[in-house]
Amino acid sequence: MTDVPEAAVPDAFHVFDTTLRDGAQREGINLTVADKLTIARHLDDYGVGFIEGGWPGANPRDTEFFQRARAEIDFRHAQLVAFGATRKAGVRVEDDPQVAALLDSGAPVITLVAKSHVRHVELALRTTPEENLAMVRDTIAHLRAHGRRVFLDCEHFFDGYALDPTYAKEVVRTAADAGADVVVLCDTNGGMLPAQVTAVVRTVLADTGARLGIHAQDDTGCAVANTLAAVDAGATHVQCTANGYGERVGNSNLFPVVAALELKYGRQVLPAGKLAETTRISHAIAEVVNLTPSTHQPYVGVSAFAHKAGLHASAIKVDPDLYQHMDPALVGNTMRMLVSDMAGRASIELKGKELGIDLGDDRELVGRVVERVKERELAGYTYEAADASFELLLRAEVDGKPLRYFTVESWRAIVEDRPDGTHANEATVKLWAKGERIVATAEGNGPVNALDRALRVALERIYPELASMELVDYKVRILEGALGTGSITRVLVSTSDGRGEWSTVGVAENVIAASWQALDDAYAYGLLRAGVAPQA
Repeated sequence: MTDVPEAAVPDAFHVFDTTLRDGAQREGINLTVADKLTIARHLDDYGVGFIEGGWPGANPRDTEFFQRARAEIDFRHAQLVAFGATRKAGVRVEDDPQVAALLDSGAPVITLVAKSHVRHVELALRTTPEENLAMVRDTIAHLRAHGRRVFLDCEHFFDGYALDPTYAKEVVRTAADAGADVVVLCDTNGGMLPAQVTAVVRTVLADTGARLGIHAQDDTGCAVANTLAAVDAGATHVQCTANGYGERVGNSNLFPVVAALELKYGRQVLPAGKLAETTRISHAIAEVVNLTPSTHQPYVGVSAFAHKAGLHASAIKVDPDLYQHMDPALVGNTMRMLVSDMAGRASIELKGKELGIDLGDDRELVGRVVERVKERELAGYTYEAADASFELLLRAEVDGKPLRYFTVESWRAIVEDRPDGTHANEATVKLWAKGERIVATAEGNGPVNALDRALRVALERIYPELASMELVDYKVRILEGALGTGSITRVLVSTSDGRGEWSTVGVAENVIAASWQALDDAYAYGLLRAGVAPQA
């Protein structure tokens, strides 16, 4: 059996993560054993108290996970938890194979799911309320006799309580009397609201004396609020998933719950210093499950502390706390200033400071940049989504000339429709770089790709730093104005050098010309980022 980590946080309050079980039920998530091991390491590093790894015996993947987790992970903060059900109706607990699989998992903690809704007992389990209580009692006692710590999840508790509060509370009492350390009240359908959760948890706690936990689904958009409401009512065990992953619309999100407990409630629930890892852990787990991190997620989203309005920027210039509820560094995030047609002088000054460009007290320069941004955004450019293009614009105004690494003489892209239904895409660029005229031609899987390749062919010999850069995202937007094929087009390009990403923008009457502008900026910014001196 896995030992309890010495560095575990005190047992008075539990942060219990179920990403590997309940979170994995989200549509679009399909975790391999290797994925689960990686996520478990991240969660242990973050400092949660319990990691529910899955249902051993229910499928080969979860059985393998527990075998490998015991052998391959040295848990420093978390205890591994196996999930399963109470014994089957009419079966001796000693003879139930899925109960045996829970013990075989080697997990020191076991979470059992049990029915607390009397109609579920009768219709789903097809047994009597009395037998259901016996199933709870027998299974907990059996696991405790084998040295396991037991938590009981009361499935559909809040709905069951509304139908028959006496029976729902009897399930809680039975579990606590049998030796369950925590009885978790589950809002399985996710239909509760905070005031309802507070009232029920407070009453159940007073009437049973059991240690209570909360498991909230997010079907009303209240899972985090319901979790905190349960804590307000006396719950000392919260079940969550990373980034709120879970079935249907998801579960209570681990990161806002933990941040609220530590920063708003003043309750330390992670090892010292781990809260600052919140944003990193959130994004790392998103990468493992292959879902783009939500930009607008509280605390950890890249937009969580982003400011766009000029009024906000003016206040933030005086004191960031005027428009932020906390210091983003506490959760490992950063404040960002967005530049748009809403920008005022303060926005530009703060953005320049963020980019390391000292605008000093040059009010004329700042005013010129503000007007330039508004003029360009009116034409269709968007700088809040293209920081790299904005930095190039800002540097051009500061230096009095555009930052240039090459001068384009001309470019063209050709799409040839062949008789066999295929297409050939070819691009040619003519440019000057470091006093040399270069003509380069390349083919691609589309005209923009062909232009990208031709530009690389032309420049990589002179600027070898370009070899590490690649286009990683490409977005096209048809702007309001002229209709159909005569519309103005905006293109956003994201580029990476393996160490970071940057975005650039182009706007023109056709998608190829807009793409060229965005590519031109992308390469110029990449070379600037690499420390290459521009042309004189």
